[in-house]
Amino acid sequence: MSRVGRSAAGLAGIGALALACGAAPGPAAVPAATPTAASTAAGPRAVMPSDVLYRLELALTPEDQAQGLMFRESLPPNTGMLFVFPTSEPHHFWMKNTMIPLDMIWMDEAGKVLFVSANTPPCKADPCPTYGPDGPARQVLEIAGGMAAKERITVGSSLKFENLPR
Repeated sequence: MSRVGRSAAGLAGIGALALACGAAPGPAAVPAATPTAASTAAGPRAVMPSDVLYRLELALTPEDQAQGLMFRESLPPNTGMLFVFPTSEPHHFWMKNTMIPLDMIWMDEAGKVLFVSANTPPCKADPCPTYGPDGPARQVLEIAGGMAAKERITVGSSLKFENLPR
């Protein structure tokens, strides 16, 4: 998936920082990386409002954020990718090179849900639309399309995170 950070800072110096399944246009993508420690039970996790536990991969660097979930044909059950940004600002995502629909959840630094883009479709042709709120967010969680409703994720609900690096 590819994303583009479209904040003022992102647009200024980074040439539309491409964030996985999200950050708008950016550098060319490479095939998805191998799973990280985030995909193991002891790694980073999110507790959903439904109390279901999701294993997380983390997208912390501009390179990881540019790659995101691009080129993946599926997501294992109860998994997702958490994008953590250094500042709270508008972060818009796109679905270029994304193979599957995703639910994208924008949150503040405490995990309070600010915006949900449910069943966001893959982009089939350029130009790809971007998604996300115009207001500031600190993190974005991507999970399989349709799962946000199943896990009772709505604007105003909160997600809890465990085992995130400090």
